[in-house]
Amino acid sequence: QVQLVESGGGLVQAGGSLRLSCAASGRTFSTYHMGWFRQAPGKEREFVARITRSHTTYYADSVKGRFTISRDNAKNTVYLQMNSLKPEDTAVYYCAATNSGYNYDYWGQGTQVTVSS
Repeated sequence: QVQLVESGGGLVQAGGSLRLSCAASGRTFSTYHMGWFRQAPGKEREFVARITRSHTTYYADSVKGRFTISRDNAKNTVYLQMNSLKPEDTAVYYCAATNSGYNYDYWGQGTQVTVSS
């Protein structure tokens, strides 16, 4: 069982930056692939970024070059550095964990990111 707690969301102006954190419980964090997803009002949840247990990273086209996912296994934490934020980045951001494939087994409660124009 893994529990995930996101933090770092908030209100920022367009062009600004935020760093989201996701703290995981348990002693096996390093064995999980971690992902960030987001859901805007009235829209379906969408993939944002993924970092594998071997630290390979993947990004949605909409955030490539602006967002960076990273992990610190010593701190059981995954991060999402978000730069050059746009109003369309406004959403609730969730982190998720899976120990195999792309079906994420564990989800956090989400953190709100609001980008004003």
